[in-house]
Amino acid sequence: MTGFPTAARRVRDTGLESRDRLLALRTCVLRFQPYGFRATWHHLIVSANVPRRLDDDPLSLRRAVDELEEARLVWQAWNHEHAARRRREKAAGRRVSPRAEQWPDWAGLVAYCPEFEKHPTERMAVVVQRVIAAYESHVDQTATCRACGRSLTADAPCPDCGVDPRPSAHRTEFRTLAAHHRWREVWRRDR
Repeated sequence: MTGFPTAARRVRDTGLESRDRLLALRTCVLRFQPYGFRATWHHLIVSANVPRRLDDDPLSLRRAVDELEEARLVWQAWNHEHAARRRREKAAGRRVSPRAEQWPDWAGLVAYCPEFEKHPTERMAVVVQRVIAAYESHVDQTATCRACGRSLTADAPCPDCGVDPRPSAHRTEFRTLAAHHRWREVWRRDR
C-alpha cells in the first residue's frame, strides 16, 4: 500500500498521466484527512482550483498536494512531540493519559466536518495549528469551536466553519439524496 510521501511524489510527477496524478492525490487524502475524506477533498479541489479537465491546469494538483502536505507536516511535528512527552510521562509513572488528551487517537480527524461543503476556508496548516493550540490550552470544545474560535451554543457542528466538536460516534454522512448527488459532482470536479 502506497504511503503519503510516495503518493505526493506521484502527484508532483508531471510525466505521469493526469488521471494517475489525481488518483495519487486521492491516496494522499486517504492517508491524511484532517476534515474527513470528503470535506478534505472538497477543500483541496476548491482551494487549488482543480479543473474538470486536468490538462487545463496541471499545476493545480501540485497546489493541492502542497497544501495537504504542509498541514500534514504540522500534524506530524506535533504528534512526534506528543509521543515523546507521553514516553516521559509513562516513565514517570503516569500510564493513562487524561480523556482530554486522547483526541489525537481519533483516526487523524483533526477537525471533522460532517457536511463536506462546509469546512474551514483558510489553509489547512493554519487550521490544524489552531486546533492543536485549542486542545493544548484545554478549550471547552462544546463552548468554543477549536478551528475558528467561535462561541458554540449547541452540541452540533460550528455554524461558521462546520467543524463538529462531538466524538466520532455521532458522525453521519449523506443525510439526503441531494447531498449524495452533490458529492458525485464534487468528485468529478463539476463543483
